[in-house]
Amino acid sequence: MIMDEPTNDLDYETIGWLENFLANYENCVIVVSHDRHFLDAVCTHISDIDFGKINHYSGNYTFWYESSQLAARQRAQQNKKAEEKRKELQEFIMRFSANVAKSKQATSRKKMLEKLNVEEIQPSSRRYPAIIFEREREAGDQILNVENLSASIDGETLFKNVDINLSKGDKVVIYSKDSRAATAFYEILNGHTKPDSGSFQWGITTNQSYLPLDNEDFFKNNLSLVDWLRQYAKTEEEREEVFLRGFLGKMLFSGEEALKKSSVLSGGEKVRCMLSRMMMLRANVLMLDEPTNHLDLESITAFNNSLKNFKGTILLTTHDHEFAQTVGTRVIELTPNGAIDRYMTFDEYMGDKKLKELRDKMYAVEA
Repeated sequence: MIMDEPTNDLDYETIGWLENFLANYENCVIVVSHDRHFLDAVCTHISDIDFGKINHYSGNYTFWYESSQLAARQRAQQNKKAEEKRKELQEFIMRFSANVAKSKQATSRKKMLEKLNVEEIQPSSRRYPAIIFEREREAGDQILNVENLSASIDGETLFKNVDINLSKGDKVVIYSKDSRAATAFYEILNGHTKPDSGSFQWGITTNQSYLPLDNEDFFKNNLSLVDWLRQYAKTEEEREEVFLRGFLGKMLFSGEEALKKSSVLSGGEKVRCMLSRMMMLRANVLMLDEPTNHLDLESITAFNNSLKNFKGTILLTTHDHEFAQTVGTRVIELTPNGAIDRYMTFDEYMGDKKLKELRDKMYAVEA
């Protein structure tokens, strides 16, 4: 079975079913995917196209990624004795062998890892962007208050009677079975559209930065990337070309690429520009609507790690399971009959049987 990005446009329930099906599938599966959770759940081997050839490794994606990072650190430590390196790699492999998921695969995968020659592990040649969100100031305790908010499209209710109070440091997964509901919610909070009813108020110490689902309006010009980013500079120092080029270099736009016209960028390049813009704004509240769209795995991984370390407040909607699970500490689901609000991880929320019954009722009311 050969599958090219099979999780695209699927909801979480369907992806979960597909993961279980493929994990127990008796025959060979070749899959290309940007979904790290899916790769970890399904794959027993990773074929990495790098160094001008294909390298084949035992283990899932996380094992390949972390072993590659370990190898890179070891290569940087030229004076480290070979025996110390070997011991460190062997301990790393044993740790992964002890934590293999999916009971049906556990024995065979552990044997594969134990057979792995540690000398075969190589550092990746790929580059990871430096995505670092800093805050201009720390927000106070009151972040956002939403009262009785409702929205619809062409008479179809997306959500209604939504009451939310956000606190400092909340990292919220905004979820809905209808993806239009989350996008409408963000557009209202950013003043781009008006709700059918209700109101919202941001705390006076907050400043917000928004990554929209559709970023095309930001690139309807023919500016160079240096001039494009200069639009969002706050100080004279930030407007200097040396500063802007350095900033773009961290986002993998180095040398002549910094002079590329914004109108000819690929989807992934546009998202990296939008992330540069967000970092320049130094907001203490981030709103992200499907932030991993168009990004490669290196950018997704760097982005994910940055959000885990961010000290401010996050509102996040994503089809990337790993993103939702590792970033979110609270889940708010928007339904046609109100909102469900729980302080728990995304996996805990989706796996709660009582909440599933409640969720089904909240959607069934308008069905």
